[in-house]
Amino acid sequence: MANFVPVKPDQHQNLKLTNKRNLSHTAGQHIVPITAGEYAQATSSFPVVLVKNPDSPRYRSVAMLGLESGENLFFKDDKWSALTVPQSLGMYPFALGLDPERENTLTACIDLDSEFVGEDKDLALFEDGKESEIFTNIQQSLGRLYEGEKMTENFIKELEENDLLQELELNIDLSTGEKKKLVGIFTVNEEKVKALAEDKVVDFHKRGLFVPIYSMLGSLGQVNRLVQLRNDSSEVKVVGIQISPVGQQQAAESAES
Repeated sequence: MANFVPVKPDQHQNLKLTNKRNLSHTAGQHIVPITAGEYAQATSSFPVVLVKNPDSPRYRSVAMLGLESGENLFFKDDKWSALTVPQSLGMYPFALGLDPERENTLTACIDLDSEFVGEDKDLALFEDGKESEIFTNIQQSLGRLYEGEKMTENFIKELEENDLLQELELNIDLSTGEKKKLVGIFTVNEEKVKALAEDKVVDFHKRGLFVPIYSMLGSLGQVNRLVQLRNDSSEVKVVGIQISPVGQQQAAESAES
């Protein structure tokens, strides 16, 4: 369990980081946050989708690392096999969090329980009472990540306001005969994008919205990559997988019967 706390000069003067860090903390994570600015690069490795809990109106932008909860197919034998690392993962053991001493203010937080943190490590966060260059760079990177997250929220808002989202279901057939279904996954409705009015197309083009839109759509092909990775590492194989808009498969089955 992570133990993130705000970094404070008076409390963490002697705190240091290890020289080398890895992505072992991602083991067991099947989805991770990703910003819209990362979509184009992420399509080389991951399916990029939006997820939403049924009891929440808020969508979250994520990269899929596995086909079921607790399954990270890109971190095996202490190695990361994807071609890119989402920014949110690369920032660990740091993250942005609320500053309890300043209302509505975000600040740099650190996971004190991380194996990469301790007073006996290599890189100091503070030197002579001042922030070290390492910590200053980390805070700047957290700031860029925050800006990326805000831009992503605005991007998702555009998709919602223009009714461009559709829910998907992933139907998975396993070699054991078991069938699994993943729902609560959303992507862009390509047909509705094509039907946008001309003035809206020009507006989207000028604001660069088509890059993340088509990157998200193209990334769905990486579901096959997840299947390949799963079958390479598990005795229980995926023998079939189908991605379709929610309700489409039932409609097709009803038409056939």
